[in-house]
Amino acid sequence: MRFYKIIQLVSLVIVLCSAGKVAATETKSLAIDFTLKAASGENIRLEEMRGDVILINFWASWCGPCRQEMPYLDDLQKDFSNLGFTVLGINVEQDSGSAKAFIDELKVSFPVLFDNKQLVSQLYKVDSMPMTVMIDRNGFSRLVHRGYVEGDEVAYRTIIKELIRE
Repeated sequence: MRFYKIIQLVSLVIVLCSAGKVAATETKSLAIDFTLKAASGENIRLEEMRGDVILINFWASWCGPCRQEMPYLDDLQKDFSNLGFTVLGINVEQDSGSAKAFIDELKVSFPVLFDNKQLVSQLYKVDSMPMTVMIDRNGFSRLVHRGYVEGDEVAYRTIIKELIRE
């Protein structure tokens, strides 16, 4: 059964790579813990979310693909939040003013965090925008996906369902 799940995840990585011509890699390493301030004013710590499936999305307001992807991420949050799933949007800009205006305009339902000093971005080796990391219920990073093209959200949905079932 476990072998079957590994084959499914590898297949999804291949689909992501071939469909969008972007780098997606399956990983199985413990996700690096961090604490960041959210737009709501509270501090959010990744370790305290253990037990949920987490999609971390690093983004910037000046990034066209990030702006295009954001409504799809919000749909994922709405569709799966009652099953132990959360999207964390991490804005990487030094000045979060544009990011706040953008999320106010979209009225996203997931927590948006601010990495103004890019410390978390460095820990996660963010080298493209957007960059998405999927974390399983045990706190392991399972997938890193760089970039966004239309259709990536379909693959995300499939991966989320698999991780929720584990």
